[in-house]
Amino acid sequence: MNGPWDVWSACTPDCAGHAVPRVRATETALRCAAFAHAVRRALTDGERMADPVRLRSHARALLTALGIRREGDARSLAAPLSPGGPGTLIVVNHISWLDIPALLAIEPMTLLAKREVAGWPVVGGLARRAGTHFIDRTNPRQLPYSIRELTDLLASGRSVAVFPQATTWCTADQGTFRRATFQAAIDAGAPVRPVTIGYTQHGLPSTVAAFCGEDTFAASLRRVLTARALTIRVTAHPTLDADGDGLDRRWLAARAETAVLGGRIRTETAGGAPARGLPAPRRVREPVAGRHV
Repeated sequence: MNGPWDVWSACTPDCAGHAVPRVRATETALRCAAFAHAVRRALTDGERMADPVRLRSHARALLTALGIRREGDARSLAAPLSPGGPGTLIVVNHISWLDIPALLAIEPMTLLAKREVAGWPVVGGLARRAGTHFIDRTNPRQLPYSIRELTDLLASGRSVAVFPQATTWCTADQGTFRRATFQAAIDAGAPVRPVTIGYTQHGLPSTVAAFCGEDTFAASLRRVLTARALTIRVTAHPTLDADGDGLDRRWLAARAETAVLGGRIRTETAGGAPARGLPAPRRVREPVAGRHV
């Protein structure tokens, strides 16, 4: 834990495991060489990597080098916008460092991530060049500023992807959505696009890509390099309208959480207390520096 606003996850590196037998050592070596080549190409691109076409190409090349297939119906994650309208708040569950290239391979976008991501090998560079805005969760005084910045980005027409769980889980049906970023969507009148990322091997649910707890990037990369038939599926759910009367961030976060986490019913509030059902929607301007963020 880095600070009072960090989120605790029950998942550890022990959660990560192969659903099917590993690939042979020769295949692992070939993937390792291809991945190193893709990383070198991305790094030598320098500032040109920020170009949306090049960024998408590099993200796809990294996944291909690792032998990862992409599936899903998400041709575009941003909702159709009227000219001059706000961008889309894309809310995604968080399992792995692979989530970032998986999103960028579909559609380069602004990301909102914890500051630790900036230091991750390879992915940190991709995220920085994609224009990621990093949040320091050790400093709660920064939260209102971050939400105002997110509001301004959405109001300017830029789509932003966030991970409301604020930490990683080994599967796509765990965790709870923090609410603060949803206030930005309400303030900007921006649509919210719930998105689910899941991992399979030969069609079987797999945790091999999970990057949880005290896991290291090197250990996670080794698992991914040896994973047979690893597939990332990105599912875009119908957008939620955050522009209208009768909305508050609690209601919006609960609806998005239900969509992303597989339609399960919330059994706890963000603070761990039993939920009494979803509240009737209310449109209020809540302070973002409260407990449940």
